[in-house]
Amino acid sequence: MSRTPMALLSAADQERLRGLRTMKAVALGALLFMAVAFVIAFALEDRQPWLAYVRAAAEGGMVGALADWFAVTALFRHPLGLPIPHTAIIPNRKDEIGRSLGEFVETNFLSAEVVRTKLEQTRVAKRLGEWLSDPSTGSGTQTHAERVAAEGATIATAVLHALSDDDVRDVIADLARQHLVDPEWGPPAGAWLERIVDAGAHHGAVDLAVDSIVTWLDANAQAFRGLVSRRLPSWVPSIGHRMVDETVYREAVKFAHAVQADPRHPARVAIDGYLERLADRLQHDPSMRARLENAKSGLFDSPRVAALAAEAWQAAKTGLIRSLEDPHSGLRTRAASAIADIGTRLTTDAALQRRVDGWVTDAAVFAVDRYRHDIASIITDTIERWDPAETTEKIELMVGRDLQYIRLNGTVVGALAGLAIFAVAHALIPV
Repeated sequence: MSRTPMALLSAADQERLRGLRTMKAVALGALLFMAVAFVIAFALEDRQPWLAYVRAAAEGGMVGALADWFAVTALFRHPLGLPIPHTAIIPNRKDEIGRSLGEFVETNFLSAEVVRTKLEQTRVAKRLGEWLSDPSTGSGTQTHAERVAAEGATIATAVLHALSDDDVRDVIADLARQHLVDPEWGPPAGAWLERIVDAGAHHGAVDLAVDSIVTWLDANAQAFRGLVSRRLPSWVPSIGHRMVDETVYREAVKFAHAVQADPRHPARVAIDGYLERLADRLQHDPSMRARLENAKSGLFDSPRVAALAAEAWQAAKTGLIRSLEDPHSGLRTRAASAIADIGTRLTTDAALQRRVDGWVTDAAVFAVDRYRHDIASIITDTIERWDPAETTEKIELMVGRDLQYIRLNGTVVGALAGLAIFAVAHALIPV
């Protein structure tokens, strides 16, 4: 019987305890009924010979009831408190039972063949797609896709809150140094620039720059007033100043238009030559490479750059958390829409279904093959940590009610056996 107070048991365990007590009372009642029947039959069989059959049945019923009571009780405790060998099996062999149960689960359930067969029959991708794309509300007013997006946002928000800003900055700094600062930039940058120049891919950028200069010159003639003339001697008349400025402006506009109109203009050729020489120097000139590395190190090691990086991370984190927490934000809305679209594809695209099912099955089989002993050890370790009395109580609450039927059946079967044996003996052996 449970030693834990009813108030401390769960509702399910309280129901099991009531059922166990009821069946114990029924089994005990059957034993007492057989005892009363035996006493009455034993006392009156001399006057009523037919009561000998009742006595035999009652004797067999009592024997069966007591034997099965002993067997059932011996599973959980010592009958009558007597330390009889091979009794109180569960508390005495708890750890061995746990190991056997873990081995049973590992051998019969956590095998690659069983997992693969079950997952191949389940069609995980199609069922998941149908659930994700279901437009009906799954919880409250949320669709299934919105619910998944909300749960993902909750997890992501918790992770962001848990992250230490200093640790994140250190990680970002380490990654930047490992992948950006430490590798030498000169040779790869020179090779990249060389390919661009050889392919003429830079001409579009040059055209854009020339067009921008021409547009600016056409709109900003006044910017040239005094640009050169202020450097002339003071004795030069003002009209001379104006003529110089206008001449410089006209020549600048003329030059810019000429560069814009002529794809082979000397200025363009000069730019091409400069880029070719720069690409070659970046790859082969130690002094140029050293200058680039020094400039790069100075930039990344600048306190201002570090401060800007910290501010950028903090701003990104704050904005991301705000978007994740707002159910109507664009991020959450687009995430839910993307999840619903994935569900639709999983429902309609047979090829995608096969790929996803294959990935899920292979991943599950790999996990089972690699970790099945660790998974099964959860059962063994958990049972080993249980108190013997607590373990006995848990198991008795789970299966004790059904075991009481053994006592009741033993009473009935014992009575029938006793009656049959007596009847056969009485028929075959003359008195």
